[in-house]
Amino acid sequence: MALQITVDPDSATAPFEQIRAQIADQVRSGTLPVGYKLPTVRGFAGELGLAANTVAKAYRALES
Repeated sequence: MALQITVDPDSATAPFEQIRAQIADQVRSGTLPVGYKLPTVRGFAGELGLAANTVAKAYRALES
């Protein structure tokens, strides 16, 4: 199962918040099963074409 995340660069919402919200929604809806291992920060950033710090910030926001 691949994590399905899209980031809209034209959105007023910051990219890290778009990532955080989509992951949280997928967890709540059951799309992401319990125990699902998120991709590495660098790998996921590369897939999304974003800076690693952006993905790291989204992951940190999910932890809190």
